[in-house]
Amino acid sequence: MSKVLSAQEAVAQIEDGMTIGIGGWGPRRKPMALIRELLRSDVKDLTVVAYGGADVGMLCAAGKVKKVVFAFVSLDFIPLEPFFRKARQTGSIETFEIDEGMMLLGLRAASWGVPYIPTQIGLGTDVIKVNPDLKVIDSPYDDKEWVAMPALKLDVSLIHVERADERGVCQIKSPDMFMDEWFARAADKTFVSCEEIVETDFFAQDDESRFVFWERSMTTGVVHIPGGAHPTSCQPVYGFDVPHTKEYNGFAKEGGFEGYADKYINGKTEADYQEAVGGLDAIRQIPLPVY
Repeated sequence: MSKVLSAQEAVAQIEDGMTIGIGGWGPRRKPMALIRELLRSDVKDLTVVAYGGADVGMLCAAGKVKKVVFAFVSLDFIPLEPFFRKARQTGSIETFEIDEGMMLLGLRAASWGVPYIPTQIGLGTDVIKVNPDLKVIDSPYDDKEWVAMPALKLDVSLIHVERADERGVCQIKSPDMFMDEWFARAADKTFVSCEEIVETDFFAQDDESRFVFWERSMTTGVVHIPGGAHPTSCQPVYGFDVPHTKEYNGFAKEGGFEGYADKYINGKTEADYQEAVGGLDAIRQIPLPVY
């Protein structure tokens, strides 16, 4: 059964008030084409769960977000995402700020169908003070206290991968797949944009199948969008677009997000966006980052 959808068909399944998870990490392998399609929609009042970058900043700036559950929201070489920072400082969004490891445990708890996972992460820190809903519990086996990290159940996850087949088998070959497996497993529906759609036989090769991290049953829809992570990276295909990211950051000081959106998103298709940033060939020529 083919699970191939258009970006519009995928985003049409996201409704007001839903909790959405966004894969990737800061400026790395974010499903930005799907985010741009979401920005063109009328959806609002979202709770966003992400190791965030421009994806979170854009959604906040566009008034789509009610609450952000995050460990960080960063453009990496620009430490604080500018539009998220503004939203947080003005109090226009609710926040649930937690440690990176706590967020992973929350996704795992949702994946495993348990209400929480006990952890020592966060004990003795202000993460407990700034999150009054985060509970500390007594161990039934000794006299120790544990943070009860609640499950982060997702209605929808959006993820970008290098390859997928029509049935929803997905492959990630970047040096770090981040937490994408757990975003897929924690969600009721997972929509995956990809650089390339391949025949299923491709994954029968041992050197290829070991880069498949979740079952195809976890994938609800596949959207073929080469270059769909831009301006974030999609290793090993292309790096993140530093000049474009600097331009985006500059709109926070002059022009606002509306100026950026009018130039690149509003009233435009994804093909228009890619043409405006130099085209797919230019995206694929962006050098990979060196850490």
